[in-house]
Amino acid sequence: MSSRRQLLQLLVDGQWHSGEDLARRLGLSRTAVWKQLGLLRDQLGLNIHSVRGRGYRLPEKLELLEAGHIRDALADSTHDWISHIEIHDSIASTNSHLMAQDPGQLQSGHVCLAERQSDGRGRRGRHWVSPFGRNIYLSLFWEYGLAPAALSGLSLVAGLAVIRALRQLGISEIGLKWPNDILYGNRKLAGLLLEVVGEQTGPSRVVLGLGMNVRLSEAEGESIDQPWVSLSQLPGGAAHSRNRIVAALLDNLVAVLSQFEAQGLAAMIPEWRQYDLYHGQRVILQLGARQIEGIHRGVEPSGALLLETAEGIRAYHGGEVSLRPV
Repeated sequence: MSSRRQLLQLLVDGQWHSGEDLARRLGLSRTAVWKQLGLLRDQLGLNIHSVRGRGYRLPEKLELLEAGHIRDALADSTHDWISHIEIHDSIASTNSHLMAQDPGQLQSGHVCLAERQSDGRGRRGRHWVSPFGRNIYLSLFWEYGLAPAALSGLSLVAGLAVIRALRQLGISEIGLKWPNDILYGNRKLAGLLLEVVGEQTGPSRVVLGLGMNVRLSEAEGESIDQPWVSLSQLPGGAAHSRNRIVAALLDNLVAVLSQFEAQGLAAMIPEWRQYDLYHGQRVILQLGARQIEGIHRGVEPSGALLLETAEGIRAYHGGEVSLRPV
């Protein structure tokens, strides 16, 4: 374990630690500790309080992600599906990291998590605000025997998995915005980003990325260009461990990814409709420079949105459009 990681583990309790005590516990000089503290600030973006005579501390207690804790919290039925869990203190993007691996290097169920992303991405290339230790940045690799074209409804079932996980944790009044956003009170709590590569007739390699706001502060969220909410702001949301949240998400993602290969989206459309926040409402689709207004009439088994306009009902696919309420 690196000196930086050891120092971080000493500081996550949010208490004051003198430079002398840190140096003794790490087996380093005071100067070396000071340099490591600078790395925590510069490389991880951590705000470290420093007061002469008291020492150093983080502004508040942090819970670090731990692969062992996550595995311990998984359902028995999930264990064999999760082939590997890797956790990074900082990474450009968990999705990009898995997408860059050579074919055959990963097995289905390979999980990549990060405490911080320097280049986190949302849908349509948007930047995902990713401060250290505050949220969940998770990517899951899965391989299907299906062709890429057969996976167009996968982001919708992944959204259902997030809803199921949150409800198991006691979080209610959450819903889905087609194709891949999880909302609370019309504010974004989580989003999904799926990337698929494969041969025209299969197999396909999928990297499913999930970003969820867990303890995002108002200051950290200032640069977000849409209404957002953090899990800690919801009734009952502040009590949950990030490791437990990750385990619940993996339990449900594994279940729906397995079900999707056998049954497709069609079997889960009735459940998806229960949480569809805009079904039957008048909405606007942004299609390039065009705006199309109509009534949201549900989704096709392909995952396409059905929109009723004066010209009738047409299907629109997630890669083409962005939806918002009138």
